[in-house]
Amino acid sequence: MSLSQKSISIIKSTVPVLEVHGVAITTTFYRNMFKANPQLLNIFNHSNQREGKQQNALANTVLQAAIHIDKLNELNLVPIFHKHVALGVLPEHYPIVGSNLLGAIKEVLQDAATEDILGAWGEAYGVIAKAFIDAEAALYKVTEEQFGGWRDTREFVVDKKVEESSNIISFYFKPVDGKPIATYIPGQYITIKVPLTLENGEQRTHIRHYSLSDTPSEQYYRISVKKENALKDTDPNGVVSNHLHSNVKVGDKVLLSPPAGDYVVDQFSTNPILLISGGVGITPLLSMAKATLAKQPEREISFVHSSKNKQYQPFASELSQLEKSKKVKVSTVHSDTDGHITKDKLEKFINPSQIKDTKVYICGPVPFMSSINKQLIELGFPKENISYEIFGPLTSV
Repeated sequence: MSLSQKSISIIKSTVPVLEVHGVAITTTFYRNMFKANPQLLNIFNHSNQREGKQQNALANTVLQAAIHIDKLNELNLVPIFHKHVALGVLPEHYPIVGSNLLGAIKEVLQDAATEDILGAWGEAYGVIAKAFIDAEAALYKVTEEQFGGWRDTREFVVDKKVEESSNIISFYFKPVDGKPIATYIPGQYITIKVPLTLENGEQRTHIRHYSLSDTPSEQYYRISVKKENALKDTDPNGVVSNHLHSNVKVGDKVLLSPPAGDYVVDQFSTNPILLISGGVGITPLLSMAKATLAKQPEREISFVHSSKNKQYQPFASELSQLEKSKKVKVSTVHSDTDGHITKDKLEKFINPSQIKDTKVYICGPVPFMSSINKQLIELGFPKENISYEIFGPLTSV
């Protein structure tokens, strides 16, 4: 199924309107959809909704869809497919989203949302929704049918809790049924679904994605969770991380979705890799480093990690262990005493002859990644060789 040329032209004509009113449309969309379908609150991150991150991310996605409506294959939608499967998005959710999105366009744009515009967007949404449903069905099938795989959620028990720093705790999960678990590609995440009771007595399922922080194991999954500090009691920030840190004990059971995500290390390449992390952003990169060293002991790995100070430095012993290999270089930067990672520091650490061939992975707060990305490009690293992971709605750095 393809779009008519008329619809393509109409949608492209709405780009200037979406640039101005996109966030208003997506904010209205979420408000109306949740009011009419409160059950969908169980598959969305409440913190991202409250802060407006999800609204901004969706507005940008809609805008990019409009800009590329005649060449949607140029958009990298794979991260969204993975997130949807991890969250449990199903085909029956798409008509709900479509009707509420069109309703929000009409509500915000009022008379400017003509029948032609609504018709074109309705047609486009149908095409896009089918592409999403088909891609996600294929991904569901793969995750379920792989060795040790499953669909939706599976019960795991907390086998161990380990304090990695003053604000990060690692959780080791083993399957309750004792059956095999799916492997994963270093860099991927698992999704935990936590039922919590709200202040009004209503129960909601809170969903969070956490990077897998260890070498793939046949026995367990490990995530390492930073305890986020809420600004006030009613702030949804940190509700899950605080619950995990304070209330989830060894022996408790949790619900996990299968490993997902396309932010992964290329295990077939032999090119050098440069890993740069800030804070808890170390988690997927540590998995990449440990797995790469185990599988490709001759591959060169450079690892730069920034934390506030030694108290907040996670995995110090594991980084030291990595550095025992002649092919691994590690640099830890403590901002309290060393300042931030700068272009000059990176220049002294890297091998300039390898810049064009090195694959770079960045993870940390968005401002941190934006700064590092800019420095790397200035140093000559090809933009296409730089990958990054966002802990939250997809955002450009």
